[in-house]
Amino acid sequence: MPPADQIIQTLIDYVKDHAVKLITGLILMALGWYVGRRRAAADWKKQEFLDRMNLSLNSITDGTLKIRTLCEKRCEEVFLNATAADAIQKFAKKTTPADPILPIPNDQIWFYLNSVLNELSEQFAPGLLKRDIGGPVSSAKYIIALTCEAAGEMKTRKIRAMVIQRALLQSLPAETPKLESPSHITRWETLQFLAAELARNPNRFMEMELSVP
Repeated sequence: MPPADQIIQTLIDYVKDHAVKLITGLILMALGWYVGRRRAAADWKKQEFLDRMNLSLNSITDGTLKIRTLCEKRCEEVFLNATAADAIQKFAKKTTPADPILPIPNDQIWFYLNSVLNELSEQFAPGLLKRDIGGPVSSAKYIIALTCEAAGEMKTRKIRAMVIQRALLQSLPAETPKLESPSHITRWETLQFLAAELARNPNRFMEMELSVP
C-alpha cells in the first residue's frame, strides 16, 4: 500500500476507534459556544458586565462631581487567578441598593484590594520613581473600595474599584454637587455611603499614595 494510502487508512481507523469521543467533544464544544452566546446576549440586554473591573476615579471640581475611568480590564487580568475572578463576580451579585460594597470576607478582602493597588501602582509607576529619586511630583492619599452599584439608574452594572482622595471622602459637601448626568446621583449616594462606612468598617478599604510628575 502506498504511503499516502497508509496515512489515509490510519486516519480512518483512528476516527472509527474514537468516533464516540470525537462526536462528544464536538457536541460539548457546540454547547459551550451556545451557552456562552446566550449568556453574553443576556448580559448585554441587562447591561451587566460583571466579568470586567472598572477603576473609577471620583472627584469634585468646581462644585461638580467628576467620574472618570482610569482603566478597565477583565477581572482575570487584575486578579491573575480564574478562581478569584469567578469568586469576585459572585460577591458582586450579592450587593444591594443599601450596601454597594462587595461582601468579601474579612480574611480575603486584603487579597482583592491589594490586586487593585498593584494595578494602580503600575499605572502611576513614573510618578513613584520620580518621587523616589527626589524629583518634583504631586502626591495624595487615595482610598480604594470594591463596589457593584445595584441602585438607581446607572447605565451599566460593573464591578468598580472606587478611587477617591481620602481628604475628599472624609469631607464630602453637605449638599449634592452638580452632576454631569442625572444617573450620577447614584454615584453621589455611593460616595456618601463609603464615607460613613470608612468610619465604621475601615477594613473594607485600602489606602495608597499616588504620585504624578
